[in-house]
Amino acid sequence: MTLSVLVTGASGFVGSHLARALVEEGHDVRAMTRRPQRYDGAGTPVRGDVSDPESLRAALDGVDVAYYLVHSLDSKNFEEKDAEAARSFSAAAAVAGVRQIVYLGGLGDDGSDLSPHLRSRRQVESLLGSADVPVTALRAAIVVGHGGISWEITRQLVKNLPAMIAPRWVSTRTQPIALEDVVRYLVGVLDNPEAVGRVFEIGGPEVLRYEDMLRRASKAQNGRDVPIVVVPLLTPKLSSYWLSLVTDVDAATGRNLVESMATEVVVHDETIRSVVPFEPMGYNDMVRAALSERLQEGEGG
Repeated sequence: MTLSVLVTGASGFVGSHLARALVEEGHDVRAMTRRPQRYDGAGTPVRGDVSDPESLRAALDGVDVAYYLVHSLDSKNFEEKDAEAARSFSAAAAVAGVRQIVYLGGLGDDGSDLSPHLRSRRQVESLLGSADVPVTALRAAIVVGHGGISWEITRQLVKNLPAMIAPRWVSTRTQPIALEDVVRYLVGVLDNPEAVGRVFEIGGPEVLRYEDMLRRASKAQNGRDVPIVVVPLLTPKLSSYWLSLVTDVDAATGRNLVESMATEVVVHDETIRSVVPFEPMGYNDMVRAALSERLQEGEGG
């Protein structure tokens, strides 16, 4: 059945791939963007801004399912901005008669000391359902794919540094997932009665330390291991400056991500595997796929 689907953040890392996949599935896709005249991706561009409630009315009019893939991670007051945006979107979706909101959030145990970034993701997840539109939330750790911020940090670190003096968060465990598999899950929960109103944890088949990910990415990209020396005294603030010097990630985004990297984020509930059944790819395959897409887009090196 063809559905009218709105994708927020359609020009972003996950949204651009999702919009293309939904079009290939035969759905009527609206790509919400603040600058529709510049949009050249899949779907029909519509103007909309989550910080402008009035703009959401037209964007959501007649929509069956809406994907919420936006955040303000590069802003100092991102928690406040993201909370207000989620409230506005929830209210507008309810007025428009949207049947389902699908949200991509972050892994992390509710009882743990979540970082501001992960705490904000959890708050947004809750606020999206505040106007009684059923929400399907997918919680993920690092998404590995060309153009993703977390992956770019990994790729650029091992590209630019022959050896690494690293913060203690490189010993934290995480469960990376391929961009391709995230999109498969996002498409799989669309209007799926087994998924509506539920929360799912998604991840690849391997639980790894960030140090393991850096070493394996270096072998795939450079054909060699990268020596890593952990220095516990590197604070999140210093780590973010370190990242901004070695990579092109800005300090504000880097600090928000670094604070999250101190929290273990692994899948404890694999219910999604029965709702959207397939075998996610392993870390080495994710890395090769991300590097391959980079080369295909002419961004070698």
